[in-house]
Amino acid sequence: MLGSVVLLRRLGTPTQTRRLLSLSAKSNKKVAVLGAAGGIGQPLSLLLKNNPMISSLALFDVVNTPGVAADLSHIETPAKVAGYQGNEQLQQCLEGCQLVLIPAGVPRKPGMTRDDLFNTNASIVRNLSEAAAKYCPKAIMGIITNPVNSTVPICSEVYKKAGVYDPARIFGVTTLDIVRSNTFVAELKGLDVATTSVPVIGGHSGITIIPLISQAQPPVSFSDEELEKLSDRIQNAGTEVVNAKAGAGSATLSMAFAAARFASSVLEALNGKAGVVECAYVRSDITEASYFANPILLGKNGLEKNLGFGKLSDYEQKLLTEAMGELKGNIAKGEEFVKGN
Repeated sequence: MLGSVVLLRRLGTPTQTRRLLSLSAKSNKKVAVLGAAGGIGQPLSLLLKNNPMISSLALFDVVNTPGVAADLSHIETPAKVAGYQGNEQLQQCLEGCQLVLIPAGVPRKPGMTRDDLFNTNASIVRNLSEAAAKYCPKAIMGIITNPVNSTVPICSEVYKKAGVYDPARIFGVTTLDIVRSNTFVAELKGLDVATTSVPVIGGHSGITIIPLISQAQPPVSFSDEELEKLSDRIQNAGTEVVNAKAGAGSATLSMAFAAARFASSVLEALNGKAGVVECAYVRSDITEASYFANPILLGKNGLEKNLGFGKLSDYEQKLLTEAMGELKGNIAKGEEFVKGN
């Protein structure tokens, strides 16, 4: 415990230290990362190792997991790390988990859309969801693997087939869209990014990503031309990273940061903290699409309340209308994949 106190003191002010110590007293959560040896999985696992609410960090992948686990286990934070490799170890990895994060899959390359990844990643998410439904059916599921618009419905259909479906526990992690929106708006307006908040609704690819600049806090204003350029950048920020990496990968570090933020919010809510709100892609009836991302209130059982998205500007309503056809098509593709397999 003394080592933990010393470490926590290094991390911040006395007030921050006391908060972290209070959180660490609730450090009783087991979290699994499925795809932990990959481009997102490794930095995500590193960030989770630093989360005082996690007592057990279970890392799974088809290769290289023991090395990642051994490396992380040397870090002087309380979470105990275990590595699991191969499908025969999935049961041990997943049993007792409260939160399962799935970043497993192949990354995008230049010229590829998220939908191009579908055939490979759909099978991966289906297989991992089947294991989670069997070994930790009550765990919160955070789907990171693209295309999220389709992979979340895949997970849901798997859970339905297994007879353990609870829509309040299955989330598509769209937090990166919010992180990017906050960053871009703060940079353009000279704001403190730590206090800038921009909700993003819809889905998690291309035109289905709808930033609600009209609801930004603090309030901001842009010309029509600036607004269109900013919205386009947010929608295509993933492609910006893919092209900048020139074939070496996609958005891994920023996605890991965003997923760690989502995980922390889920764990806070599981620990009883009130008023935890994040945008996420969930089963929904607030639009004609059966899955939709918008602000949600998290609670001890996952999704406590869907908060909707309020009044849209004329431009945002236009974006929503344009996105709906593609979003519904993505959802249907995921559902049909499970039904056909």
